Amino acid sequence: MLEGWFLYFILFWVVVLMGSFAIGGFFMFRKFLKKLPKADGKSDMDWEEYYVNQTRKLWPEDQKQFLEELVSPVPELFRDVARHKIAGKIGEIALKDRAERITQEHVIRGYIVATPKRDHKFLRKKLHEMQIDVTPYEHLF
Repeated sequence: MLEGWFLYFILFWVVVLMGSFAIGGFFMFRKFLKKLPKADGKSDMDWEEYYVNQTRKLWPEDQKQFLEELVSPVPELFRDVARHKIAGKIGEIALKDRAERITQEHVIRGYIVATPKRDHKFLRKKLHEMQIDVTPYEHLF
């Protein structure tokens, strides 16, 4: 029979492991949903990859650095995923505008549209630090 501190130790680890499995399962399920094909036959992740590949040659080096600066507040663990998602949205906007190259305006618009509303305050703060006026983009926030 389990008694005393060992019982509590086992119960603690059961709760920790179940919580870890639940959190991991949640994120894997979200990834699964993004990979499901939509009515057009492509998933959200397929479109994201398409836009990144179609606009790869349109990115000047200064705009790559600008995007890197904007995603710098994102925790390093999630930075690659965030950068790819944002680059996909920027590419979509640039293709819709039929741009010959990606500009700072495309990067800012794509970043605003690609990020959740809860992260907009960090973007506003970062743009303010970089002395970039956000009034032309207020309708996107």
